[in-house]
Amino acid sequence: MKHSPAETCELLKADTFGHIERVQAGEAIFIRRDTRSAHWLLRGLARWAARHEARGLERLRGLDGVPQLRHWDGHVLERSYIAGAPMQSAQPRDPHWYRQAHRLIRALRERGLAHNDLAKEPNWLVRDDGTPAVLDFQICWISRRRGGWFRMLVREDLRHLLKHKRTYCPEALTPVERRLLKRRSWLARTWKATGKRVYKYIARRWFGYWDDDGGALSSRRRPQDERGPT
Repeated sequence: MKHSPAETCELLKADTFGHIERVQAGEAIFIRRDTRSAHWLLRGLARWAARHEARGLERLRGLDGVPQLRHWDGHVLERSYIAGAPMQSAQPRDPHWYRQAHRLIRALRERGLAHNDLAKEPNWLVRDDGTPAVLDFQICWISRRRGGWFRMLVREDLRHLLKHKRTYCPEALTPVERRLLKRRSWLARTWKATGKRVYKYIARRWFGYWDDDGGALSSRRRPQDERGPT
């Protein structure tokens, strides 16, 4: 995709999976993920992740608090831009923010979607109006049936939100929420004991990422916060 002469682009992130840029075209501001610059060995995986995100965003079309899909052509994904700061910068301490975030997770569930990556603080956004938003649906789970597996994934989404609440707003945790935090699913236990270690090793040694549930950031360039008008 060639840039229009009327577009101005700001690179937010570039790695082996392609690059992400913030684009302004007139009054419109949006995010563009381009997989064509991905490493040739990972180009297929990068396209799959972008295609899957496009499917997830299509399922969530019209829902407040998530990006809106603008364009997907098999190589380039464009989504709406949301004004705000990531959780690790904003550090939300208002209990009402977490109640709103909980409602957002329920709204995802009602659309048949579990996010699957809410442990990463950069995937949570505190918008300019103080409300929550969720980004990055590359590994979301899309389900037509809401069986036991789907319900477990949604509970994990909620448990990750409560972990953030425990970090920034621990005094507001209810007894029920504290019990839920202690009830890790077999999937979470298995991932922590096995898959998470393998993932971190590959991400750090091969791709230069450092991911400690605070986001996978390139050691060479950190993506900038999302700010400005939606």
